[in-house]
Amino acid sequence: MPAVPMADNPLASRIPAGSSTPAGSDAAPYRVWVDSPAAFSTSEAGRVQHNFHQHPLVQLPRLAQLAQELWPKGQCRFMTPEATESSSLASALRLRSPDGRRIDEVFRRIEEPGAWVALYNIESDPSYKALLAEVMAAARALLDKEQADIFRICGYLFISAPPSVTPFHIDRENNFWLQLHGRKTLTVWDHSDREVVSSEAVEKFMLEASLEDVKLDDSVRGLGREFDSGPGDGVYFPSTSPHMTHSDTSWVRPGDGVAVSIGVVFYTRATLRDARVHLCNHALRRLGFSPAFPGKHPLLDAIKEPVGSVLARRRKEWPDVTAFSYRLARD
Repeated sequence: MPAVPMADNPLASRIPAGSSTPAGSDAAPYRVWVDSPAAFSTSEAGRVQHNFHQHPLVQLPRLAQLAQELWPKGQCRFMTPEATESSSLASALRLRSPDGRRIDEVFRRIEEPGAWVALYNIESDPSYKALLAEVMAAARALLDKEQADIFRICGYLFISAPPSVTPFHIDRENNFWLQLHGRKTLTVWDHSDREVVSSEAVEKFMLEASLEDVKLDDSVRGLGREFDSGPGDGVYFPSTSPHMTHSDTSWVRPGDGVAVSIGVVFYTRATLRDARVHLCNHALRRLGFSPAFPGKHPLLDAIKEPVGSVLARRRKEWPDVTAFSYRLARD
């Protein structure tokens, strides 16, 4: 989900190595785990399990309170009723509800079909900043050495009554996506598949936060992996993995008609490295080259990364590089 600009994002808890409770430990009241640890990889989307749906901070009355706090800060987003999986996410999201309701009224009528609200950058609230750190501590044992240095933890809550969708898009961060209430289907594509989203489109998004060229082509629908998810289900997927969600009405029962999920997103040393490579690739492409996507040639990436960092420092001389890229030079 596109974030509030990085300069406006407060830094969430940085988790030093060795500070976590291992996933699956009985010592932790809330856990994140996988059924087959040997099959789990941070380089691809994979199913996880959790019990954070029982946490008091993610129950609807408490989420309504959080929304009241975030509303004046512009941290609530609403989906246009006509949005589809193929819609442009940027154009489908609004700062105000489509019918002009205030946030308290939105939550009073949240079970009405098609209701949809997202709470952005919930780490701005100290209680939820701690919740996100708790999720990441519980999940740390699942991360390999490549993704071990976790920082800039941010969170997004999605609350909707079916039928509802979140359109096809990509994110800069890695994501632990957890279903908390109701049911939803998350579809994720391989982040390294250039047939799904081109290198140029990924670079434009990484540098300019533009999803203009990130579009769902019906010919690649079958390449996505669907995760039908209920409370306690979750999915990990790496940075720039194309994804979308939908929820239908088949599961709705009286008193159980609202789908709630949370995206716990984070950066690592590896994601920053890849972002710097994207910056270098963008420069090379402007010079007429066709550079390889990050991860294809690690030795070349090792050369490109410092070049990308230098380019980030020259943001003022390169107008189409944004504040995000500039921060890559400083972290």
